Amino acid sequence: MSIIPALYSLSITTLLSVAVLLGFGVYALTFSSRYKFPSKSPKLVKEGYPILGTLRFFTARWDFFQHARAHSTTGNFSFFLGKHPVVGLSGEKGRQIFFESRDLDFTEGYAVLFGQSPNSLKEDGIQNIDKDFAGPGGYFARRITRMLNKENFGKSFPKLISDVKTTLDGFALDPTGITDPFESIYKIVFQLTIRMVGCDDIADDPKLLDKTLNLYETIEASSTTAAVLFPKFPSMGIIKRTVAGGRLYVIFNKIVNERKQSGKRGEDPLQFLMDQGDDIQRIIEFIVGALFAGLLNSGVNAAWVLVYLAKDPYWMGRVREEIKGVAAKYSNNKDAPLVDQLSQVPVEAWESEFPMVDLCLKDSIRLQLLGTAFRKNISGKDIPTGSGNEIIPNGAFVTYHTGDVHLDPTIYKDPKKWDPSRYLPDRAEDKKKPYAYMGWGMGRHPCLGMRFAKLEQNIITAFFCAMFDYELVDKAGKPMTTTPPVDFNGHSATKPSPSIYLKYKTI
Repeated sequence: MSIIPALYSLSITTLLSVAVLLGFGVYALTFSSRYKFPSKSPKLVKEGYPILGTLRFFTARWDFFQHARAHSTTGNFSFFLGKHPVVGLSGEKGRQIFFESRDLDFTEGYAVLFGQSPNSLKEDGIQNIDKDFAGPGGYFARRITRMLNKENFGKSFPKLISDVKTTLDGFALDPTGITDPFESIYKIVFQLTIRMVGCDDIADDPKLLDKTLNLYETIEASSTTAAVLFPKFPSMGIIKRTVAGGRLYVIFNKIVNERKQSGKRGEDPLQFLMDQGDDIQRIIEFIVGALFAGLLNSGVNAAWVLVYLAKDPYWMGRVREEIKGVAAKYSNNKDAPLVDQLSQVPVEAWESEFPMVDLCLKDSIRLQLLGTAFRKNISGKDIPTGSGNEIIPNGAFVTYHTGDVHLDPTIYKDPKKWDPSRYLPDRAEDKKKPYAYMGWGMGRHPCLGMRFAKLEQNIITAFFCAMFDYELVDKAGKPMTTTPPVDFNGHSATKPSPSIYLKYKTI
């Protein structure tokens, strides 16, 4: 038998397995000498595999973190991810060092441990994470701050309201009266986000919007275990990311060229970037980076808030009371439908006069902000952890798991329960300890998009609750008694599996 027919007889899975094994072999030859942790490093976790390191960091991250923390006298620990030495920090001192130290670099930590290295990102033209782009005061921060300022908010606000109302009007016309909020609400958030950081051409075209969303999700899904452990190995994730990046380039390049050739100007972020003289690659880097920063958490949490409200009559009542009160305050016609009254609420009120909705989002974020934050010690020296003589070695990566604080029962009563009341003044659980709430970033890296994220959340929640009565159901349309549990081993805000649905009717 010749080799060609033999290859055709093999399944794709078998061929991929062979390729991966060959990759492991090359990797083993290249990195045969493993890094040695200094003696003062936190206790080395006694689990893992040669070459691969501690795989439970990927398969069961919260379980691994709890186990490693419990088996260390300081709560800090060391482990390997492939060739990379990593220190896990925990506790109040660990949080303080992780979020305040100027010696722990944000961009280099995420560039490698988030599944994409600076070089590979630069080569495929997608999300060039370097200090000039993503560092404090870098290109990304300067551009996003300008786009989300008060002036641009005012310009885009009527379109944001129209986007939400148009989509929900479509819901009302759907004879099934059932929607998967983690698809439909998520898509609304994508539309609002692409309008605020991208361009109206995409936000206004349903087919192009769907296409762009699919390409973004392909790039987002490329952050895989293989990409972290073998960043130079051409895995399927890296290949798909490169192809998706190329297609995004084509979409935006076409819009840019049409504007230049026709002389037609847009009133959107893309036009602003063009006016600054940014080239098309930089523009795509910015837009994809902004989507990564804002879409996943905002899109998933917008859906979760509606899900949680469906099973909590008390908080649904408080939210609806707040919605009616704000609408009546600004309406010229108190007898008009609530949706019409809401349309008259000014942007300033949407930002500041929905504290109950804000508390609902806040506890959803606490539960859904899963996984770990990353840094790298680039100081050229060892950094004390604050626990005895223990140190973070120079050149080591550093992780901190959000569950260490967000699921701490000494801070949050019944921490796995969604309960916005925990932030009311009489409880103020998030104020019990320093850095007890990580939802909007902290320390040297606050969330630059917090203002917009809260605005879109308020608009979506208010209009949905004003238009519909609804309940939580399963795939068969059967009412659910409780909300589905959160998979705390997830790496980021997650959609429930199996899917859940909202069954609604127009009020």
